[in-house]
Amino acid sequence: MTSSEQAAVARAAGEDPDAKRRSATVGAFFAEFVDMFDIYLPTVILTPALAYFQPASLSPGLAGIMTSLVFVTTLIGRPVGAAIFGALADRAGRRSATITSVSGFGIITLLIAFLPGHSTIGIASFWLLIALRFADGICLGGGYTGALPLAMEYSPKERRGLLGGVILAAFPLAYIAINLVGLASFALFPLAGPDSPYAVWGWRIPFVLGALLAGCLVLYYVRNVSESEIWEASEKKSFPLRTVFRGSSGKSFLQVFVMMTGFWLTQNLVTLYLPTTVLHTFFKLSGTQLTLTLMIAYACLVFSYVGSGIVGQRIGRRRFFIILGAAIATVGAALLALLVTRAQLSFGLLVLLVCVFSILVTAPWGVVLPYINERFHTDVRASGFGLGFSASVIIPSFYAFFMAGLGNLMPYALTSVVLMVIGGVLGATGAFAGPETKDVDFTRAASRPLGTGR
Repeated sequence: MTSSEQAAVARAAGEDPDAKRRSATVGAFFAEFVDMFDIYLPTVILTPALAYFQPASLSPGLAGIMTSLVFVTTLIGRPVGAAIFGALADRAGRRSATITSVSGFGIITLLIAFLPGHSTIGIASFWLLIALRFADGICLGGGYTGALPLAMEYSPKERRGLLGGVILAAFPLAYIAINLVGLASFALFPLAGPDSPYAVWGWRIPFVLGALLAGCLVLYYVRNVSESEIWEASEKKSFPLRTVFRGSSGKSFLQVFVMMTGFWLTQNLVTLYLPTTVLHTFFKLSGTQLTLTLMIAYACLVFSYVGSGIVGQRIGRRRFFIILGAAIATVGAALLALLVTRAQLSFGLLVLLVCVFSILVTAPWGVVLPYINERFHTDVRASGFGLGFSASVIIPSFYAFFMAGLGNLMPYALTSVVLMVIGGVLGATGAFAGPETKDVDFTRAASRPLGTGR
């Protein structure tokens, strides 16, 4: 049955499929936005105030380890959450899993906002923060596991590319939003040590805001979003997590894992290595220049993600990934080499180069949402999407260790270029190993093998 025929049947039954589709898409967009807003809270908002949770006599090395734990525990929690809530979404429904997980990270974010500091309960304050961020990561890993497959299952196959790009564009928008909130917080509340107004209570306000956003998202799903009709009509597996690693689903997972490992590696070089090492350490940009550069680059990504989704729909997702993987391994690596060798660039030219580099390297993200969902049957789609998207981030997150190892064999500044090449090749190779998916029909029987949809 075509999408137009389905719409006609739904209208005859007194339903409005377009309204359901819009509600699911809006919900997925804001689920991605709130998810990324919460992830960036520690990076932008909490880092300047971490001394509030730590002993005053901490050595720089130990302080660095403790700071990294705040982010690592969230990272570890995300695949755990994808497994837990992916199974829930496949067994109990996409909508229920989304409401549960978003409620969870909303409550946890609010609890973090009220944590006492080291001067009140000692080192226990830091370990409470770590425990809450791990639990937060679990819930964050489930936030998109239900919402995004639900939106894709409501979308006609000819529009999945566009809608996938629009939904993932919430990621750069969230980054821009959290930085604007951070700039306002730094301007309003002085930051000068663990006893300053910002360190004691100024950082708490953005966390309360994050919790409120999560609460609004829960209310939206409760009131406006219907459960996926494709999921409701599908066969339910007793153990979807076991099924996702077997047979055709297991092959799909392995292929997606390889591809996404490559694209996560290149993504980390843009979102983590570029601002902290290249722009801050190598080019020594001031805080204002760094923030301005990143804000402009991420504003460009909002539009490039949507554009990538449209192009991937037109030429095919597989072909898009193969072309982009090759471009990242060559052109992207060349642009990064130009940056890490600290070429003599004016500030304006540097901003332009960063924008072009960021658009090219992150372009696959405008297409990954529909593609990964199209690689799995309905009965394991949430589990496959969640784990394929989240588990593949773990290895690339150790990029700094890979660079340190390569630094024994070559100039350290060029090690990131090698990783860029490896990431692009992995992404293209992973895509080459899989089928084209843009014509996959979610309404067909889940037992039929996924391929081109013909």
